[in-house]
Amino acid sequence: MGKKGFYFDMTACIGCRTCQVACKDKNDLKPGINFRQVRTFETGVYPDAKIFHYSSTCNHCKDPKCVKGCPTGAMHIAADGTVQHDADKCIGCQYCVWNCPYGVPQYMEEEGKVSKCNMCKDLTDKGQNPACVDACIMRALEWGDLDELKKKHPDAVSDLPILASSKITHPSVLVEPKACALNKGAVQKEV
Repeated sequence: MGKKGFYFDMTACIGCRTCQVACKDKNDLKPGINFRQVRTFETGVYPDAKIFHYSSTCNHCKDPKCVKGCPTGAMHIAADGTVQHDADKCIGCQYCVWNCPYGVPQYMEEEGKVSKCNMCKDLTDKGQNPACVDACIMRALEWGDLDELKKKHPDAVSDLPILASSKITHPSVLVEPKACALNKGAVQKEV
């Protein structure tokens, strides 16, 4: 079994946030906590202004800095290659939050612990898709074997100017970018 990962087709995403809502619902997350987040960016200036959306979650990196920063082993690489979190081992120190260059782990104040996307392990262990993938009305998200996704989408990239360099963590995510998303200087728009 190869490394699992996500493919995101930015050219198809309309920014509806259905994937974000499905994840929030599946994980029963409190207000202000999102394991998958859709962010909107603007680039260019009038009359050549452009917009794009980026749907992000845990990248289940090959070299995860969150795992390296966790002193208890709560954040770990599972046998299937995904980055998982064991709440029983978590002491809430937030070192994983500070170490992740993508800002993925979320501190759950009421629990005094950290949590994050587990790639819907309960579903994927049964051969099903993560909730965000099935919820996407534009079919902009796919999940599966990373090598197979690379073959299926040869033009997809792992580096975008809005993200930390993929050389830092080697994320398990592929993106079909809009041309404007490859330009530096995009500004996140509050929606």
